Amino acid sequence: MSTTTNEIIEKLKSITLLEAAELVSQIEETFGVDASASVGANFVQATGDSGATGQETIEEKTSFDVILEDVASDKRVAVLKVIRNLTSLGLKEAKEFTTSLPKAVKESISKEEAETAKQQLEEAGATVKIQ
Repeated sequence: MSTTTNEIIEKLKSITLLEAAELVSQIEETFGVDASASVGANFVQATGDSGATGQETIEEKTSFDVILEDVASDKRVAVLKVIRNLTSLGLKEAKEFTTSLPKAVKESISKEEAETAKQQLEEAGATVKIQ
């Protein structure tokens, strides 16, 4: 390795995870590239530094649950229709589903699918959260 490369490597060994994340963001912007989350984890493993400052690598959540918290009584029919569209429940099962809330309408789904389901339920009159 050249002297410049060795100097860069030594400097990288001394920065914190927060500084490394900022560096990755700047590299992405400058060179128009996209660094995946696994690259960051490999960097930590390769340097043998799991956060000398007490910071831990946080993995981005990839599966989400859509939790139905409450249904306005005047919006119950509209919410039941959305629940039936989102699930394979019949009318009777959908009604029973809403009797003891909060409950998960959809589990272990993508963030986009969870956001769509939440939007549909909220437009129908339900109170929803994503976990």
